[in-house]
Amino acid sequence: MLEKCEGIVIRTANYGESNKIVTLYTREWGKVGMMARGAKKPNSRLSAVTQPFTYGYFLMQRGSGLGTMQQGEMISSMRSIKEDIFLTAYAAYIVELLDRSVEDRKPNPFLFELLFQSLNLINEGYDPDIIMNIFEMKMLNTLGLYPVLNQCAVCGSTDGHFSFSIREGGLICHRCLEKDPYHYKLSPAAVRLLRLFYYFDLSRLGDISVKEETKAELKKIITAYYDENSGLNLKSKKFLNQMEKFDGFLK
Repeated sequence: MLEKCEGIVIRTANYGESNKIVTLYTREWGKVGMMARGAKKPNSRLSAVTQPFTYGYFLMQRGSGLGTMQQGEMISSMRSIKEDIFLTAYAAYIVELLDRSVEDRKPNPFLFELLFQSLNLINEGYDPDIIMNIFEMKMLNTLGLYPVLNQCAVCGSTDGHFSFSIREGGLICHRCLEKDPYHYKLSPAAVRLLRLFYYFDLSRLGDISVKEETKAELKKIITAYYDENSGLNLKSKKFLNQMEKFDGFLK
């Protein structure tokens, strides 16, 4: 039986001389893998729709194992991402983080919307660092991580000057800093943005401008939290870090 789904290509692998195994993240079924026969051939009707980051509708024959892609209708190729190696690096990290964080065939419409909106905003020219940080913060719950960001993780106070504690799992106020001598100092702007990124709806994102020093704070905290708690070791993150260093060298 043929079934239609709305999905985004998050991973592909060559199979034989002309086929691809394509992993989609779909609105209806979550993460699913399927065989796209002949998709490696340039003149194949499946060639364009099986490129990474492509968003579209797909017609497939589902089975207990790997399904078979029959047709695809492209909605967006995410062209700007594909034409810019730096944006490609950000997008590759986002899709790998999602891929490694979810199980197969577990529908999650919220995560589908988050993935689509994140890639689409990067494609439309929004600051990829900010979109990446928002995506990282919103993926924490999926990984079973729930940082305390609305109050002090130690005493529960909602007022004061806050730092971030990996050990205590969230923000700690200035009165509790001795609980973690290895806490990370944060500016008030970084504290506000951590909370905002974690709680707010990405679809409501307007123009947002963040100072470079604040972006550096956010990156440091989020990276440290992931390194300590997520158990993930992503190749795309290493590549992204290399690209950022290269970009810094060019500037």
